[in-house]
Amino acid sequence: MGTARILTLSLPNSYYFEGEDFSQHSELNQLICDPQVRHFVLYPGEGSVEAQASMSHSEEKIRVILLDGTWKKAFKMWQLSTNLHDLPLLRLPSELKGNYRIRKAPSDNALSTVEAGYYILSILQPEQDFSPLIDAFEKMIQFQIDQMPAGVFEKNYRS
Repeated sequence: MGTARILTLSLPNSYYFEGEDFSQHSELNQLICDPQVRHFVLYPGEGSVEAQASMSHSEEKIRVILLDGTWKKAFKMWQLSTNLHDLPLLRLPSELKGNYRIRKAPSDNALSTVEAGYYILSILQPEQDFSPLIDAFEKMIQFQIDQMPAGVFEKNYRS
C-alpha cells in the first residue's frame, strides 16, 4: 500500500525512490557517499543490530534507509541493491506489534514502512514526538476500512 508515502509527505528531509534494484541509482548513491552522514539499512538481515537511542548521541548525522514493500518485495530489493550490502543493518525490537490490520502479515511483529519509520525515529530521537506519523497511518487505515463493503473487513481481516 506504499505507506512510505506518509513518511515522505510528513518528513521534509526524507526521500522516496521507486524501483527494485537501486545499485545504479545515482541520487541514492550520491546520498550514501556523503561522508558527513552515517548510513544504515533498516532490515532484519544477518548481522543486524537492534536500534538504540545511544546510536544518535554523537554529532554525526544518521540516515536510515527503509525498503518499502511486502516482505517478499523488500527481500528482492535487498538482494538486488548491492550498493546497500556494505552498510550496517539495523533491526527494530522484536516485541513491537504492527497495526496494519487491513493487510495480511507473516507475523505479529511485521510492520508497515510508516510504522517502522515511526519506531526507528522514536528510538533514535526520543526527545521528538513522531506520533503524527501513526495518527496519519491510523486515519488511512480507517478510511480504507470505511470504503469496504459491509462485512468484508470482518470476514477477511479480523482474527
